[in-house]
Formats: sequence, C-alpha cells, structure tokens
Amino acid sequence: MKSKALLLAAILFAVFGLYSFRFIHNPERTILLKTPSIEGTYKFMSRKLPDGTTVKPPMVMGIQTFTKDVRNFNIMWTDSSGKHYSISIYSTYKLTDKDYTETIHFAISNDEQSGKGLTYLTNQTKTVPVKMLGDKLEIKLPFDPPTATFDGSTMTATAKGMFTDYWEKIK
Repeated sequence: MKSKALLLAAILFAVFGLYSFRFIHNPERTILLKTPSIEGTYKFMSRKLPDGTTVKPPMVMGIQTFTKDVRNFNIMWTDSSGKHYSISIYSTYKLTDKDYTETIHFAISNDEQSGKGLTYLTNQTKTVPVKMLGDKLEIKLPFDPPTATFDGSTMTATAKGMFTDYWEKIK
C-alpha cells in the first residue's frame, strides 16, 4: 500500500510539478528551464535619484500587481515645488523565458510637472527580450523608461539618469 502511495505521489509530481518546466535539448547537454513568473503585488518602497537623494512615501507612492496575465500599475510622485505626476496602466502580458509581450488596454498619465496635463494611451502591443541572470529576471519595460529586475521578493526599476525605484512583493 505504501509503495502505491509513493508511486501515485511520483506520478502527480511528474504531471503537475513539471508542468511549468520546459526542456531544451542541445547536443552537448539538455537544459531544464522554468517558465519565469513575476506574479504578485509589489509596493513601492523608495526611489534613489541620480544625485544620491533617496525619496520615500508620501513623496512617491505606488503599487502594482501582476496576475498570471494582467498588469495593473499605479504610481504618483510630487516634485519639490508640489507638482504631481501620476500614471495608471491596465495591460495584459505574456512572459516566457525569451520575451515579454505587453498590450496596454489603457493608460492615463497626469503630468503637472511639465505642464502636459492628461495623456492617454490605448490598445498598443510591444514585445521585448528578457534576460535570465540566475534567479534574476530582467525586462526592459516596453512602454516605460525603466528596466525592471525581479529577484525573489523584490523588484528594482532603473531608468538611467532618472531614478532607481525599489519595490517589495507584499503578496
């Protein structure tokens, strides 16, 4: 009876445990790749500016959630004169070990800082390559200046010459 239970457990692991893995064969070796996942809700923690200044809430606040295929992103910051910039994005995405495809269904930004006011973006799709660096996943976000690096329960968004944002996964 115990051997049947072990056999059943091994079969279930083989069927479900390897579901998110993919084999790549090359003549020298066979590589087992895990389909990357960025699922979770990430809370903005701090921003480092090029001059070394660190800015924290409430001067910059944000939250973003990645489900299996939906991204919901919201961030707002205030400059030293009290003017705001905010952006909200609803998009769908597909992530593989090779690329990230995002379709923005709608995005709205309010830029008091430059005086542009409200702008909208709808129904646009872009695909970018991803880099797998050990356990880290790097994506140059297709519609945004930053490159996002996911590493365990953190995400770092770096826009060269502009800022580096630090996010923590809260669930």
